[in-house]
Amino acid sequence: MAALALFAAVGIFADDRTLLGVPIWLKPFKFSLSIAVYGTTIAWMLGLLAGRRSRFGWWLGTVVAGAMLIEIAVIVGQAARGRQSHFNFQTPLDGVLYNVMGATIATAWVATLILAILLLMQRMPDRANALAVRLGIIVALVGMAVGFLMTLPTDAELAQDDPTIIGAHSVGVADGGPGLPLVNWSTTGGDLRAGHFIGMHALQALPLFALALTLLARRFARLRNDRVRTRLTGVAGLFHGGLTVLVTWQALRGQSLVHPDALTLAAAGALLVATAAGAAWAVTAPARSTGSPEPVRPAAPAVPVEAV
Repeated sequence: MAALALFAAVGIFADDRTLLGVPIWLKPFKFSLSIAVYGTTIAWMLGLLAGRRSRFGWWLGTVVAGAMLIEIAVIVGQAARGRQSHFNFQTPLDGVLYNVMGATIATAWVATLILAILLLMQRMPDRANALAVRLGIIVALVGMAVGFLMTLPTDAELAQDDPTIIGAHSVGVADGGPGLPLVNWSTTGGDLRAGHFIGMHALQALPLFALALTLLARRFARLRNDRVRTRLTGVAGLFHGGLTVLVTWQALRGQSLVHPDALTLAAAGALLVATAAGAAWAVTAPARSTGSPEPVRPAAPAVPVEAV
């Protein structure tokens, strides 16, 4: 995937073709980077499994790798042909390729779900890190599931007798309009890719958050207690999940990520206040030390005054 990202990056500048208003090799570039990060994270998580779960995890990793290879092969092949890879039923071949890609995505989602179940069952020495991994993969599954919303036909497509495009990234506007740099999320309407992206990258964000807490514990004594770190990780996980839901809800209302209305701002404010309150509770609530307690020495017997 890293090599493919370099190839696609060259293609962005060497090939002047565009599709839906962006360079035709931009999608292979973004997907190759995304799959590289996703695959590396899944490989690390598989390494957390022990015993028979480790062997089963090997097969899960093989399934995920195979599914991702098929998906990127379709995306690159369609880019080379100058064709749209997603939602495309313009020709029988386009429809078959899109359905194959949809099957690989569903397969990867199910494999990731099984991995999440295995990680919930796996004992890990550090509770904060364990919670980060488990919440990360659960929120990532929610983010991945947002992708299935993109496959639903729009109102305009339902009005057609035989639509050639079924599904869209954008809500309320057509795909291919003005978008943010690189990610190309719509700036004029809703875009489900925002929630999809934010949710999926909980896989990396939450374990990195737990790692940051461990590093900060060298300077802040309060963070040396794993109960505090675990509570803060839980708050971070709820924030990331809430943000995924919030951004997806905003997109489904046909609203651009960069142009929130008062209702969206109020919901975002409530999420931030709840997160701040949760963080304050996590740090200030009583936290019994998880280290080995020092042995309690028996008190010296009291000596009566009369005996002195």
